[in-house]
Amino acid sequence: MNNDNEKKQPTVLSLFGKSFVVGLSPMDDITDLPFRELCKTMGADLLITEFIASEALNRDAEKSLRKMVFTPAQRPLGIQVFGANEDELLRCLDVVAQREPDFIDINWGCPVRKVAGRGAGSGILQDIPKMLRVTASLVRHSALPVTVKTRLAYSGDTMPITDFCEALQDCGIAALSIHGRTKTQMYSGEADWTMIGEVKNNPRMTIPILGNGDITSAEVAVECRRRYGVDGILIGRGAIGNPWIFEQCRRAFEGLAPRDVSVQERVEVCRRHLLASVDFKGERTAVFEMRKHYGNYFKGLYGFKPFRLALVGAPTLAETLTVLDRIGEHYTQ
Repeated sequence: MNNDNEKKQPTVLSLFGKSFVVGLSPMDDITDLPFRELCKTMGADLLITEFIASEALNRDAEKSLRKMVFTPAQRPLGIQVFGANEDELLRCLDVVAQREPDFIDINWGCPVRKVAGRGAGSGILQDIPKMLRVTASLVRHSALPVTVKTRLAYSGDTMPITDFCEALQDCGIAALSIHGRTKTQMYSGEADWTMIGEVKNNPRMTIPILGNGDITSAEVAVECRRRYGVDGILIGRGAIGNPWIFEQCRRAFEGLAPRDVSVQERVEVCRRHLLASVDFKGERTAVFEMRKHYGNYFKGLYGFKPFRLALVGAPTLAETLTVLDRIGEHYTQ
């Protein structure tokens, strides 16, 4: 490994600011600026933007450029990009660097057809030599540390990550995040943390290894940290409509009992999230995209179905706020 690459391999503490990281995993149309801000206030150590197409950045697509917006309070933060074309990925490095994130994250893990079917995201796991060649090229040309997020393999009968993670490290990446499923699994079945642990516990690995997949509670987070020895965890679907999961994880790591979250607090945080989204994206988009969060914001409330249907059916901000008021009144009587 050359000296330039060695300089780009910081410790967990120097890159992410913590000796153990509890971060928000990037999710399209979920981890936007308002939700990242909310998760940060709830204790998330590390934030990564929604994934952004390199081609869209290179043609100054407004929606993609807005995905890179962040506030100083959200640091440490990475901007995640994806693409299948090496030239396009190299061109977008300068566009991303102008925003001055703490690192650039390369998405070699998205399994959805519109991404992987083009050879981007986890689609590149069918061509490991290309993945390594492009990754090394991005590291050489980037002014910022480069990290990678990937999956275990393309499918169960292709090369697993335990065989190519050392090569990724040799490319000079600063950290590696691993989702414990293959591309063909999509989000079905259970995440296999055993292989994530094998990567972390390989004595030849020196970069931070972050695990991702099925972290749905603080108890699961504690167990994954204890059993697999990773340098951090990224929480994805478990954080949707549940920003408190970061606070609960921190409390669990410190040996504290979980804190009960009242219905009124759920309503107020949901309202804050909605209003921030409207300010950032406009009413129509925000009201639509917030529908993905409501089920988890109020998960477990007896008799909630009529309220959930009203929330997802409300077409305007005013009507949505009215439903939230009704929820607060109904469950505090």
